[in-house]
Amino acid sequence: MNWLLNVWFLRDLVLPALDIIILAFIIYKGYQILVQTRAVQLVKGALFVALTYVVAFFLNLRTLLWILNMLAPSLVIGIAIIFQPELRKIFTRIGQGRLLEFSSGSKPYQLDAVIKAAEALSYRRRGALIVFTRNVGQKNIIDSGTRIDGELTSELLLTVFAYDTALHDGAVVIEDGKVAAAGCFLPLSEQLDVRRSFGTRHRAALGLAEESDAVVLVVSEETGALSLAYEANLYYDMTIEEVRRKLIQLLRLTDAAVADQEVVAFED
Repeated sequence: MNWLLNVWFLRDLVLPALDIIILAFIIYKGYQILVQTRAVQLVKGALFVALTYVVAFFLNLRTLLWILNMLAPSLVIGIAIIFQPELRKIFTRIGQGRLLEFSSGSKPYQLDAVIKAAEALSYRRRGALIVFTRNVGQKNIIDSGTRIDGELTSELLLTVFAYDTALHDGAVVIEDGKVAAAGCFLPLSEQLDVRRSFGTRHRAALGLAEESDAVVLVVSEETGALSLAYEANLYYDMTIEEVRRKLIQLLRLTDAAVADQEVVAFED
């Protein structure tokens, strides 16, 4: 009798509750992904078409039903073509989810070198773009620039972003703790509500943050302001300490990895 009660409890109580929890989790995560892309427009269009179909079905609007049934395959193909960039971003972000990660170790980023270089560049009003790769590789971005595969030092970053170098207009990509390439081209943001005051550097940083899980550090050439772009958002005019703390968090650096690092101010 006890085992029958256990089976009944598992079948009629535990499994339905588990079903609801998993479904709620999927809906919540799906909403987070949609908010971080512009695919909300796709959802609104799909809901409008579905609502139109429901109304036509219950009111028996045969002509409208015939048109919708005839256009349904074309609509699916059209949505896949028109919203291809958004669909790609959705599946990319699903692949970036924490549930699909198999390693938790921190990468050997020399954060102190980046922070010192960023502070110096900000003080001197020299524009810079520095990309930190995370789980999603940036091979196509790296291939668009000049391969370096050099040790990450503040001197190297300052040299790259000097005015008289051929690589200062592009982005530096940091991968596995090394400077993988410089002078790289980043995709520009497709968001329509980006500040008009933002230049190409900020739009490029936001563009890469929309398409991957990379973290991009931006130094404004006009104002010297420091910004971070990640998860399809741009956080403008941060202090050097805010940048440091956020990079430690986003790159998942352990306390031991940064315990001996101090932010040192540069002066001309």
